[in-house]
Amino acid sequence: MQPREDSLPLGRPHSVAEDAYALAIGCILLVVGLVFLKAAGLVTGGIAGIALLMSYLVPLPAGVLFTIINIPFIAFAHRAMGSRFAIKTMLVNLGIAAFSGLTRVSIHVIDVHPAFAAIVGGTVIGMGILCLARHQAGVGGTGVVTLWLQRTRGWNAGTTQIAIDVLILAAAIPVVSGPQLGWSILSAVAISLILIAWHRPGRYIGH
Repeated sequence: MQPREDSLPLGRPHSVAEDAYALAIGCILLVVGLVFLKAAGLVTGGIAGIALLMSYLVPLPAGVLFTIINIPFIAFAHRAMGSRFAIKTMLVNLGIAAFSGLTRVSIHVIDVHPAFAAIVGGTVIGMGILCLARHQAGVGGTGVVTLWLQRTRGWNAGTTQIAIDVLILAAAIPVVSGPQLGWSILSAVAISLILIAWHRPGRYIGH
């Protein structure tokens, strides 16, 4: 018999050091996932997909675009999710921009199969988002909206993200080829499946 959610222990709050470590890991996972997707010429869902899509149109790294696009969403996060969440989200975006700049001079993925990039890149990004969410942080963008809807209305973050991703991927049709669009859809599914499977109320007692 499964224990009732209201009978679960409250858990211990994360320390500042644990939060900092988790935010760094989340940033690293997100950037690594973006590297694989960009190397295969793919896009994906969420704010990462928007940043990748724009990176094919303007000469800026996807990680830097990620942070620029997120500025208005961080303001929304402050109002909707509280100052603590917004500050952490801002730090995450600065971390993503920093790690993205570091990867440009540290790693060059010359060839990667789009299936591998879609599955591994999407899964790694999903795990990065999950890591951040477990420590009351987010990447901003559509992630802030989905987490806010889950907190206020009980909508599953992964399911809501899929609906938003459909719109983002539709916008990529003029930019990427048919096969690339198919693999991009797979990457978005990989991200959302992580959140559907593991980002649920009662699944985690740390805070």
